[in-house]
Amino acid sequence: MREELLETLDTASWRPVHTRITLALGVAWLLDAFEVSIIGSVLPTIAQQWDLSGLQGTSLIAVWLVGIMAGAQGAGVLADRFGRRRLFLVTLTFYATFTLLSAFSVDYPMLMVLRFLTALGVGAEYSAINAAISEFIPARYRGRANAAVMSFWGAGALVAAGVGAVVLAALPAGVGWRVGFAAGAVMALVALLARRTLPESPRWLLRRGETGKAGEIVERITGVRISAPDRGVTSGEFRASVGELLRRVPGRTALGAVLDFSEASGYYGLFAFFAVLVTAASGIPASRVPAYFAGGSAGALAGGVLAAAVMDRFPRATTVTSAYVLAAASLGVLGLAAAAGGPEAVMWAFFLANGTATAAWVSAYPTFTELFPTPLRSTGVGFSVSVGRVGAALSSMGLAAVASAFSLTAAFGLLAGFWLLGAAGMYVWSRSGGPEGCRMPLERLEPEIYERRAG
Repeated sequence: MREELLETLDTASWRPVHTRITLALGVAWLLDAFEVSIIGSVLPTIAQQWDLSGLQGTSLIAVWLVGIMAGAQGAGVLADRFGRRRLFLVTLTFYATFTLLSAFSVDYPMLMVLRFLTALGVGAEYSAINAAISEFIPARYRGRANAAVMSFWGAGALVAAGVGAVVLAALPAGVGWRVGFAAGAVMALVALLARRTLPESPRWLLRRGETGKAGEIVERITGVRISAPDRGVTSGEFRASVGELLRRVPGRTALGAVLDFSEASGYYGLFAFFAVLVTAASGIPASRVPAYFAGGSAGALAGGVLAAAVMDRFPRATTVTSAYVLAAASLGVLGLAAAAGGPEAVMWAFFLANGTATAAWVSAYPTFTELFPTPLRSTGVGFSVSVGRVGAALSSMGLAAVASAFSLTAAFGLLAGFWLLGAAGMYVWSRSGGPEGCRMPLERLEPEIYERRAG
């Protein structure tokens, strides 16, 4: 009975319910991009209003990364223990509450605390959302749907650029940044209404022995009715925890950590590097920087859409490795533009760098998410994201130091090296016999099943 339910789920045609699931869950990445981008737009205004030092301003970015890391890891374990649906409702509510409260901050310490709490909610979204989208979608569409969900990042960045420009121009300085934060809460509440109709992951229910409930949800999603009585809650093969993750699937955990460390270091580093060093070297005035970031966001959206289009057409190893190598190469183009080109050349090079970088991480997330076994999928995603945010923090701080101590070229080389690390990790995984997930049912990727087939 369990096998029949899973086969029905995996071989179903694409239906409107799959579209609703993808849209309702995709808002997680839109909100993350919105928050990261909106703080960049309003930070100068906040710094001026409260007379913040440079260190205090950058600390608002750092506390965000710490919150993302903690939220992703904590919620990953909880989503594996208590279900995807509970978490993706709670995390969105948590985010909406604290980004709204951020709008009413009376001083810098209060804003720091509230930004950390807001980041906890966004980080928590990563784990439950990526696990859920993989477990709902038919095998032949899984990569594209997962990539489409993450392509909402580019849309969120563009929304943030528009909101930031409007509220800062139309409202008094002390009000505009508050409205910017409140706008995130409004979007989250709209998304929450859409998510309330989404069911629990049938795969998570099957792992608990709740075949009757799983059957009802499979029928709701696919339109195929299968009589499946409950068998009682099972003890479970795994207990969701990082220790269990490292013990059961060390190779898959290492791949997820390497891919996320690589992309987060490269992506966050690119934004910090561009804002601090590339614009100065290229003679771009501060007033023009938001336009460059808007162009970069458009490139990110294009890169995400491209990745979604090819995810289920080629093997994951080919897609991910190629995207990471192209992301590294695009930094060479940006380096040449910064050194010898004019502002227009830098704009197009930044567009290209954002596009290839987004295509890389959008192809990586579905790849390592589907490799984790269902009882540890959210935990695995959370652990990978946590490792990635460590890389993001180190990259954001380290690139300026490398450029200062050595040269701008050396900093570009380091940034490209982060992307090549991910490409190398994916290459080693595929060459060492790691399973290929493209169009493959999730259960055939389970480590114990894969090992039996390989043996």
